Amino acid sequence: MKRPDYICEVPSNCDDRTEDRSIYLTFDDGPNPYWTPQILNVLAEYGAPATFFVIGAYAKSQPELIRRIVAEGHEVANHTMTHPDLSTCGPLELEREIIEANEAIIAACPQAAVRHIRAPYGVWSEEVLTTSAGAGLTAVHWSADPRDWSRPGANAIVDVVLASVRPGAIVLLHDGCPPDELGQCAVTSLRDQTLTALSRIIPALHERGFAIRPLPRITEQTRTHVSA
Repeated sequence: MKRPDYICEVPSNCDDRTEDRSIYLTFDDGPNPYWTPQILNVLAEYGAPATFFVIGAYAKSQPELIRRIVAEGHEVANHTMTHPDLSTCGPLELEREIIEANEAIIAACPQAAVRHIRAPYGVWSEEVLTTSAGAGLTAVHWSADPRDWSRPGANAIVDVVLASVRPGAIVLLHDGCPPDELGQCAVTSLRDQTLTALSRIIPALHERGFAIRPLPRITEQTRTHVSA
């Protein structure tokens, strides 16, 4: 049986893709009640759709944010239920992390179409990929990572993204924080650099002729093959 692969960039031959210069903004580790609304406000200001890889436990506790994300034209995707390193999970725990996150998203917003998954920490294994595919989810990695979670400064975040993007690029940003890291940083300064950088990244991408889009549906025939 052929091992499923994960996506680092959207293939240029993807049927759903309508722009040769499409860029895909993605946000991990939310929804966060303080930062996600502010990020949504910036996205709305510039008319930029995005894909939010949400943690199921947060979706369960913040259903109104899941509904807002969907209502404003963004995609909601799976980032597991509790954000563990999936490579350390047994088969039952692995399946539970993925399935329960899907269920939490749909319970929060029945209109949500959950089509993609991103493994916490970007750690993939054959078991993770196979279980994700069995749940009907396309595994999505990234191609532009400014490591905004480490708070390198808004300028550094902007510089890395603009230096890394090309048509089909998937940009990794964060609107929240994993449950086991919440106590390490005050919530009011958790994603301030990301927010500032985002307000500069979007117009800069537009000026370069890029179109910002939510992740499209990617079929087996159009997926990019990248070894885990």
